[in-house]
Amino acid sequence: MRAVQVSRLDGPPGVAVAELEAPRPGPGEVAVEVHAAGVSFPDMLLSKGLYQNRPGLPFTLGGEIAGIIREAGPGTGWHPGQRIAAYCGTGGLAEVAVVSSDAVFALPDAVPCGVGAALSMNTFTVHFALLRRGRLQPGENVVVHGAGGAVGSAAVQVAAAFGGRVLAVASTEEKRRAALRSGAVAASDVEKFPEAAREFAGYAGVDIVLDPVGGPRFVDSLRILGPEGRLLVVGFAGGSIPEVRVNRLLLNNIAVVGVGWGAFSQLRPGYVREQWDELAPLVVAGRIRPSLGEYRDLYDVQAVLAAIEARRSVGQTIVAVRRCACSTTGERNRAPQE
Repeated sequence: MRAVQVSRLDGPPGVAVAELEAPRPGPGEVAVEVHAAGVSFPDMLLSKGLYQNRPGLPFTLGGEIAGIIREAGPGTGWHPGQRIAAYCGTGGLAEVAVVSSDAVFALPDAVPCGVGAALSMNTFTVHFALLRRGRLQPGENVVVHGAGGAVGSAAVQVAAAFGGRVLAVASTEEKRRAALRSGAVAASDVEKFPEAAREFAGYAGVDIVLDPVGGPRFVDSLRILGPEGRLLVVGFAGGSIPEVRVNRLLLNNIAVVGVGWGAFSQLRPGYVREQWDELAPLVVAGRIRPSLGEYRDLYDVQAVLAAIEARRSVGQTIVAVRRCACSTTGERNRAPQE
């Protein structure tokens, strides 16, 4: 089978398609015929050895997939032929991937594989961030940084779908318009967001800031929180990891909250399906849909990672691993037929 492998940790140049033997599932695992796979910021970090998890070389990239179960190991409850999506961490950018059955969720026919392959690392992460870690309540004011990216656009949609009032912060007018279409009430550029947030919340302070960027805007994000406000730390796409002077947390009883969805879901079997039970009706209804960019081929992954590294990518890039016609939407992935 074809698979996108990292052979050395120097970013996109160390990534290439290789021919490997198709993996087989063990107990509690399923083998998936991959129709579509997402490419995300963590994949770029993994290719450079900069992610929290550091698999041994060589390894196959790809954290989220959608397709058809090819083989089910003992004790999974899944069966060959079922249409699913899954979070796999690594190994997904391949024609066959093996996944823990706890990270698999059934994909309705109305949801294309491209959408299914873009859900877990972004939509599931921000759902965990906002609802479980951030305790979002209807009517609360939410600031979303990086609202034009895959994580940020998912956060805008999820916050709005669960009753939040969203101020989207993004670097370009195009990204701000997209955030407004996704459900944000207002949008601001990066430089003006502190004052925009204060006006947005009526100068009472916002309830939640969701930050996948980090960097120099972190302190200003603390300053715009109101009493018992929560700053949700989702990532550090800005490159630098900020430090907190904890005396800042005392005055308004504010909190800086870590969000590690992948680690949490691995420790709590079945949590992914709990999330999907809550999200699925909203996805099927179109109220939550990942912001998809281009469909690309396995051989394009090196270029896709380079675009992510250079901040040129818009929306979630999907790799069409093989042609797909397994949904009622008439979806056709633009990958060559085997």
